[in-house]
Amino acid sequence: MEEFRTPQLVETDPADNLNDLLAARVRATPDKAVVERKASDDAPWEPLSAREYDAQIVAVAKGLVARGVGVGDRVGIMSRTRYEWSLLDWAAWAAGAVPVPLYETSSAEQVEWILTDADVSLLVVETAAHAAVVDEVRAQAPTLREVLVIDDGAVDALVRDGAGVDDAEIARRRHAARRDDVATIIYTSGTTGRPKGVELTHGNFAELTTNAVEKLGVVVSSPNARTMLFMPLAHVFARFVHVLTIPAGAVLGHWPDTKTLVQGIGTFRPTFILSVPRVFEKVYNSAEQKAAAGGKGAIFQRAAKTAIVYSRALDTPRGPSPWLRLQHKVADVLVLSKIRAVLGGQVEWAISGGAPLGERLGHFYRGVGLKVLEGYGLTETTAPATVNLPDRTKIGTVGPPLPGTAIRIAADGEVEIQGIQVFRGYHANPAATAETMDGPWFRTGDLGSLDEDGFLRITGRKKEIIVTAAGKNVAPAVLEDRLRGHPLVSQVVVVGDQRPFIGALITLDPEGVPGWLAAHGKPAMSVEEAAKDPDVLASLDKAVERTNKAVSRAESIRKYRILDRDLTIADGYLTPKLSVRRAEVLKDFAADVDALYADAPVH
Repeated sequence: MEEFRTPQLVETDPADNLNDLLAARVRATPDKAVVERKASDDAPWEPLSAREYDAQIVAVAKGLVARGVGVGDRVGIMSRTRYEWSLLDWAAWAAGAVPVPLYETSSAEQVEWILTDADVSLLVVETAAHAAVVDEVRAQAPTLREVLVIDDGAVDALVRDGAGVDDAEIARRRHAARRDDVATIIYTSGTTGRPKGVELTHGNFAELTTNAVEKLGVVVSSPNARTMLFMPLAHVFARFVHVLTIPAGAVLGHWPDTKTLVQGIGTFRPTFILSVPRVFEKVYNSAEQKAAAGGKGAIFQRAAKTAIVYSRALDTPRGPSPWLRLQHKVADVLVLSKIRAVLGGQVEWAISGGAPLGERLGHFYRGVGLKVLEGYGLTETTAPATVNLPDRTKIGTVGPPLPGTAIRIAADGEVEIQGIQVFRGYHANPAATAETMDGPWFRTGDLGSLDEDGFLRITGRKKEIIVTAAGKNVAPAVLEDRLRGHPLVSQVVVVGDQRPFIGALITLDPEGVPGWLAAHGKPAMSVEEAAKDPDVLASLDKAVERTNKAVSRAESIRKYRILDRDLTIADGYLTPKLSVRRAEVLKDFAADVDALYADAPVH
């Protein structure tokens, strides 16, 4: 059994909790901006100092107390990523409560489950539409006393209601929790079964963030460090960074609408961003299509290739040759600098998680000047357990364990994690907790390997291994991740369990198709028409061919089928973090899977 451990760098006091992190920031830099917000989409970003932010948190916390929220009570937050989300989170902690996030896309059934399983007593939602969803199941949630709506002035109402609460009461409550007490219950988005409530402690967040700041250094804590959240704060990855900015001394912004993300990044001008690979793929694809539409497709392709070759050369003993450096400078002037400008002009670092980014994109972005640090973790590990480091990155891996963390590879290849970020257990579900733990080790369900330096490489999901009729074990993730990088492709589901060969179900990207057609001089057409177009099919054939180069012939995709619609969260085929619910897809598209194998077997 392989194992690698990184010693803890920063110890926290057992009596401390997350409120102590914020108090330290206020003491250290009371007049320095801690967050920036917008009054409207067209308004400028307005900074709030640590002192001002803390005062708002206390005012809202008083309102929660006035509304009857007690120490240890569960306060639900159901909203898109916006300033009020962070404010309510910190206010709940200041009131001694336990915040419980709900995805703003949650169905009534999912809302009912979380409200009842977590015994939520007060819920703050963003819109009247969210409140309407809650109303559908409110009768089945007996502990829920009250629902407040942000768009209807919930925050101002809480501040008014709390005006009579003594400051000393908030000071007392801020010290009520200790390091090992539950800070939040985050429900897994769940590709199978009912979501489980992951109990994360104050120590999980406080120890992990302070150690991550120490290890990541310049990435998150340079004098001008700033980041903008656009991923859902109901997801542990965004929540981790929202806490991390406090000990890092960084400035935090929020952007609720990913459709206008370029506008948000361009005005906020972050120095580091966090995202999932799909966003990086879309930025690349849109830049490529824009160049092609302007008649500069060949220039973009040469620049992209130069960026990738240049980045690969950085990992060689001699580094890039003088000629390659010159080519890279030319590519930077013509193309690469424009991509940096789209990202705000001063972004230098990106932290990517949720799925493998792929070596090609990793090298491309490093060649552009954006160093992407891939990391790995789960809700049960408070987000990151491993991450590539600013002074040592191995593209294609998810880095070594963070300080205070150990990784081991079980006999069957499963990745197991022990450390300061491992959760306390599943809420009210000791059987599930026992099933996923081996003593202090958390069984992730992912497959991977460690190299001689302790850098982890993820190779697939244990439960998603496909066994063909010939007995070949195939991890679908590597095929799906590579093929999904094509600008025409939205989602890929690799199939072939107990079948004669590997196949794939593909959906076309409604946003990507128009740009690809225009870039290739083709007339506008619907997604349904594009799925039958010879040039589109030829491009997909080439994409499959390139994808297959990553695996052996027995693991390669022999046939694919384009589905008649995309996979969406609304239809139940994707989780809120955009993971495919494989079982649902295989059940509802069983006829399409059968059609792949209807003809004679492909050899």
